[in-house]
Amino acid sequence: MKPRRLLLAGLGLLLLAIALGALIYKSRADERSAQTAAQNQLALSRADSPTFGNSDAPVHIVEFLDPACGTCSDFYPFVKNLMAAHPGRIRVTVRYAPFHRGSDQVVKVLEAARKQGQFRQALEALFASQPVWVQNHVAQVDLVWGPLGNLGLDMERLRADMNLPEIAQRVRQDLADANTLGVAMTPEFFVNGRPLPKFGFDDLKMLVDDAVRASAAK
Repeated sequence: MKPRRLLLAGLGLLLLAIALGALIYKSRADERSAQTAAQNQLALSRADSPTFGNSDAPVHIVEFLDPACGTCSDFYPFVKNLMAAHPGRIRVTVRYAPFHRGSDQVVKVLEAARKQGQFRQALEALFASQPVWVQNHVAQVDLVWGPLGNLGLDMERLRADMNLPEIAQRVRQDLADANTLGVAMTPEFFVNGRPLPKFGFDDLKMLVDDAVRASAAK
């Protein structure tokens, strides 16, 4: 009987050790998950990113876009329509993911236009004129000046400002954040921190509508 009791005691201690190990592992996994969530939240939205809409809106769309991306151009009016359908309830933050060759220079032009208070106008002008300055999926920055010429921008200042170190740093930061969040193509949307379940107009609308309903229920 004594060996049996020793065996049972040993098994009990082993099970206890396994249970404690599982609890420690789960605790550390939860801690890592919380740290990852915090890092992702920081990567989602930067204070110096372009933002449209009510700053206190309960629904926050973060879009990673490339100005040379045709699908980004297609989604732009759709996002505007979502904002119009829910006035005052949606805020949009634009992040850059210039994956097309040469597009990082076009992003710098957009940021230079933002310094003159013309970011949204410049973005819309570039989306509308993509066939002019995007050739064989390559962004040609020398061809963007014509489409921007009717916005009343100080073009000399624009060309100078696009080379500011702070703008280059903003592009690098957005690309780093895109990498942290696993953004591999554009456009990529997050709604109140949630990524699209799958890509498409209907999926974005569903996620936004769900977020609007949830905010109204609070």
